[in-house]
Amino acid sequence: MRKLFKVSLSVMCMIFLNSCKESSHEIVQDEQRTSEVIENKVVESIMTAEEQAGMTPDEIISRLKKGNQNFVDNNLTQRDHSAQRRKATIGQYPKAIVLSCVDSRVPVEDVFDLGIGDIFVARVAGNIENRDIVGSMEFATAVAGSKVVIVMGHTECGAVKHAIDNTDAASMGMNSLSNLLDEIKPSVLATEKDGELSSKNVVFTNNVIHKNAIKTVQDIREQSPKMAEMESDGKIKIVSAVYDMETGKVNFID
Repeated sequence: MRKLFKVSLSVMCMIFLNSCKESSHEIVQDEQRTSEVIENKVVESIMTAEEQAGMTPDEIISRLKKGNQNFVDNNLTQRDHSAQRRKATIGQYPKAIVLSCVDSRVPVEDVFDLGIGDIFVARVAGNIENRDIVGSMEFATAVAGSKVVIVMGHTECGAVKHAIDNTDAASMGMNSLSNLLDEIKPSVLATEKDGELSSKNVVFTNNVIHKNAIKTVQDIREQSPKMAEMESDGKIKIVSAVYDMETGKVNFID
């Protein structure tokens, strides 16, 4: 009888221990599921005035770099654009303005993993500056409070390639395009020549793309005393970068 009791007690203990293990396993799984839900939470908020005011230019650049890494890793933040759109009607407080080429293969907001209300975006072929673009940047920084200006070129830029190859756009009735290409040509002339002077020379073309982004930053400072002063005071930063079409990486130029 005692032997039977001991056997029954052992069986009950084993059942109890297994039950505890299963419960612990379920708790861990529940915690993991909860963690995944939190990590994958859909963002409904937008940038506020307080958030914008509390960030430094360096912090903003750091966040943009992290967002770009999310893009490279195909790990973009999930957003409720409908909710963000409604909240954005109250006002806008973007942290930066990006001047990009018009190239359809460069989705600026996605490249930095950003949503509605996060940044201003200005676009023009060859990411060159003009009076209207600089005026828009002055509005973004001096009026709307953005603290970073980024001039972002990109590899495989068609405008830069045509400037290198001296495409005669005017002869085809495209006078405005001809004027635009003329704005890029100083960067072509300023780039060290190594090999064929042609857009087929990938190294040379990429060097021109870098030079053009840097020159645009310099031109912005010259055309806008206000932004130059704000940068000198540490209120904003005006920087250049190049987006790598193949990898999705944005390389900031020191």
